[in-house]
Amino acid sequence: MSRGPSSGRKGRHAKRAAKPIVDPCPPGQRGGMYKPLSDSDLTQIYDTALRLLDTLGMGEVPERLAADLTAAGAVPGGDGRLCFPRDMVKQAIAASAKSFTLHGRDPARSITVGDNRVHFGTGGAAVQTLDMDSGLYRPSTLTDLHDFTRLQDTLANVSWFTRCCIATDVPDNYDLDINTAFALIRNTTKPTATAFTIAEHVAPIVKMLDIAAGGPGAFAQRPFMKTHISPVISPMRYGEDAVEVVYECIANNIPMSCITAAQAGATAPATLAGFLAQSLAETLASLVMVNVLTPGFPMIFSNWPLVIDLRTGAFSGGSGETAVLNAASAQLSNWLGLPSGVAASMTDAKAIDAQYGMEKGITSLAAALAGGNLIYESSGMTASLLGASFEAFVLDDEMHSHTYRALRGIEVSKENLGFDAICEAILGEGHFLGGAHTIAAMERDYFYPTLADRDQPQAWAENGAQDAWRVAQEKARNILKTHRPTYLSNEQDQAIRADFNILA
Repeated sequence: MSRGPSSGRKGRHAKRAAKPIVDPCPPGQRGGMYKPLSDSDLTQIYDTALRLLDTLGMGEVPERLAADLTAAGAVPGGDGRLCFPRDMVKQAIAASAKSFTLHGRDPARSITVGDNRVHFGTGGAAVQTLDMDSGLYRPSTLTDLHDFTRLQDTLANVSWFTRCCIATDVPDNYDLDINTAFALIRNTTKPTATAFTIAEHVAPIVKMLDIAAGGPGAFAQRPFMKTHISPVISPMRYGEDAVEVVYECIANNIPMSCITAAQAGATAPATLAGFLAQSLAETLASLVMVNVLTPGFPMIFSNWPLVIDLRTGAFSGGSGETAVLNAASAQLSNWLGLPSGVAASMTDAKAIDAQYGMEKGITSLAAALAGGNLIYESSGMTASLLGASFEAFVLDDEMHSHTYRALRGIEVSKENLGFDAICEAILGEGHFLGGAHTIAAMERDYFYPTLADRDQPQAWAENGAQDAWRVAQEKARNILKTHRPTYLSNEQDQAIRADFNILA
């Protein structure tokens, strides 16, 4: 006779679904154990980056920025380029913010960036969403962005939320920037991040953020939204529109992630060492710019090594090269004492399948073990960053718990070594089940997944033989059905809608 799930099993599952008394693997664990680069490697890469900035310098420097950089010590180079002497770069590193707080509108959700502390979060600009009904990709919409924001609001291991998809049904860039920021403040009180298409969009959005923060100037006092900017375009030149956004963000006290996203073999050398040298130089050019304008301004040193398949030119987000390069980037940034940002968990898989799990697992674990402070793209992204998935968000959240548990490591103490417990078990019951030493360790030292299946094959079959995709889909649907936060008061919502073209 077949036996269905017992009430005991249901009780255990319910207990494990509840928040444990002691969370065995909270965000913010320390990384830094994995060091793909030796001390000599670090020194050589850094020296080459300084040499590139000193002798080759940066091209296409906007006139306004060129004047500010020249006044701070930059010197003209050939072909209109601007070179940064080594001492100028080192002074910028010394003046830069080494750690700072990313505020949430709820202070309890704020996080500290720096000091080898690891936090997983989001990024990306997926133009397609994996539809939960059809299992196929379709264009991302503004409704999807609101839904993704609501979903991640419940996920403990998404430490901050950057808009993960582009609302392709909002064609006007101004309306897109406004409605993207509105989706974030409406649906979460975590630290958030967005992007500004042009500098002229910054001030109006700050006005909207002031309404959410409590009044004019309130946002700048405690900024709960940062921006993602790519002021440097590989290879080794500035982008004028993004540079203007930097000026506006500094004027409005918006923390920033200055992202370099070179591609190995395309916009940077194919050799991994050469890639790291150029990419480090480019991200240092962003750091010099920010710290010349305002020394110590909160900037995340976001050196994102990206890899392409050199046979086809296709982006490859889930490769072993991606894993080691992002780990090395985190190691380099932390070695310089800079708040590090890298990108991982960017699977090339389209489905929630074995390729998905393998690529996300190796790349995100490597970045975390290396001590990446903010690991972008690490939740919900699929299809080489072209896609975002609701199921992926909940599966990745559980994966991050396992990673945090690995980072936590092993606490060795007289009590944990368990000499007395070993003696008692061997001379008594002959096992450790139910012993006080075991009970004490059960919740303190072990993470119990709610999505991963640990049942026997027969019980798994009796429970519907579900794969991870379906289990995650059910959880995502339940969250979206029940979690409808009201993080804006009626008065705030009405004030925003009176001034802006809010489309949802």
